[in-house]
Amino acid sequence: MNDARILVADDDKDTVLSLTALLREEGYEVRGVHRGSEVLQAVFNFAPDVVLLDIGMPQMSGYDVARTLRERYGSARPALIAVTGRAGEADRRHAHAAGFEHHVAKPYEPRALLRLIGELSAR
Repeated sequence: MNDARILVADDDKDTVLSLTALLREEGYEVRGVHRGSEVLQAVFNFAPDVVLLDIGMPQMSGYDVARTLRERYGSARPALIAVTGRAGEADRRHAHAAGFEHHVAKPYEPRALLRLIGELSAR
C-alpha cells in the first residue's frame, strides 16, 4: 500500500481513467480532473503529493497551472510531472521554467512512470 496521494489532470477522459486505475492498483489514493482550472482547487482540497499534469488543458494550460502552484505554494507545492504529447526540447525547457520537476512524453512506459512517481512520493 502506498500512502501518497496522486492527482491526475488531463483533458482526455480515457487518459485520466487509465492512469487513475493504474495508480489505484498500485495502492495510491488518486483523484482525476479534466481542466487546468480544476487542478488548483483539487490541490487545495486533496493535497496531493504528486500531480501528473497535461500541458494542453482547457481554461488554463499546464504551464499556467504549474506557475500558479509555484507562486501559491513555493517549495511546499506537490511534485509536478508533465505528462504530455509536447515532447520537444523547447517544450521540456518551458515545462521546467514553469515549475515542473519532470517531463514525460506520451506515449510513456507505465512502469517507468510508476518508478518516477514512487521516487517523488518517497521524498
